[in-house]
Amino acid sequence: MLKKTILIFLSCLCLWMSHPLASMADIDNDRYDGNIFVVYAGNGSLVPPRLTLKQSFERKLPVILVYYLDDNSDSKEFAFIVSRFQEFYGRAASIIPVNVDTIPMKNRYSRDEVGYYYDGVIPQTVILDENRKEIYNGEGIVEFEAVDDILRDLFDLLPRSESVQLKRRNFNQFNSELVPEEN
Repeated sequence: MLKKTILIFLSCLCLWMSHPLASMADIDNDRYDGNIFVVYAGNGSLVPPRLTLKQSFERKLPVILVYYLDDNSDSKEFAFIVSRFQEFYGRAASIIPVNVDTIPMKNRYSRDEVGYYYDGVIPQTVILDENRKEIYNGEGIVEFEAVDDILRDLFDLLPRSESVQLKRRNFNQFNSELVPEEN
């Protein structure tokens, strides 16, 4: 009886000790933790993108291309900023996150292929207007405000200094009764 109890205890201890190591995600390393938009931005709707680059061009939509890797610490940190692009511009522009591992290796790309705009760095943000003209190409972790300024100009919106700061109201089914209504 004592042997059986000790064996059960040791088995449970081994399971308990091995579990946390497999489920820890860390933004400060280059280890694969899963899709960065789900894990670090809480936004699983970005991948796969709603439209392809070609479909976006056919619909005459501006495009925000974001090149990333799921196992890159800079991309992990940048995921939240990309989610903010979608929050404010997701209805007016086509946001296309591109995992660079999925870009086919070719000598040449056509203008309607995501490989055409990729410069070999991650993360990279490219903004194309509705006429396929490249109007922004940022390398590394770019500030939301830098991209916001370009998009405000593209959509003919007031500059940030002359407009009200855009904020979403924090609302979900759990706090809806606790949030005071604004008049």
